[in-house]
Amino acid sequence: MISINIREEKASDYEAVKKVLLDAFETSEEAELVERIRSSKFYVPELSLVAVHKKKIVGHILFSEIEIQSNKTTYKTLALAPVSVAQKFQRNGIGAKLIMSGLEKATDLGFDSVILLGHADYYPRFGFEPTSTWEISPPFDVPVENFMGIELVPKGLHKKSGTVKYPTIWQL
Repeated sequence: MISINIREEKASDYEAVKKVLLDAFETSEEAELVERIRSSKFYVPELSLVAVHKKKIVGHILFSEIEIQSNKTTYKTLALAPVSVAQKFQRNGIGAKLIMSGLEKATDLGFDSVILLGHADYYPRFGFEPTSTWEISPPFDVPVENFMGIELVPKGLHKKSGTVKYPTIWQL
């Protein structure tokens, strides 16, 4: 394991974060998504975190507000997307530290749940499970095991069945 410090992202970090996103993913879609979320009302600055190694940003995670809509009610929740680590630093536990720090911070801020679309063999180690557990559906067709949620507080998703609604800023 290498030494990592997790802290809130600052505006002066934006360019370094963009470089990490472009290095970590095959396309620029995630970097563009982060920029759109930052300029929206769904952005939670305290939940945009960076991983720093020797004064260099090597990882980033972003949580933003989304909704679960049922026939009668709309519930607020968070989306985790994206989490990124520069290729050179992957497989050192940095992503895990970012996720755990982000979940802890989200809980401290009073959020009760998080939803994500991700790898079914990775996120369950943090407590994520298919949203079908709570009768929560994705807004698009994806394998049920890849659309996951976690309760940050007991019963954080209890009786919140419905369909997840992402803001239009998520769309290209």
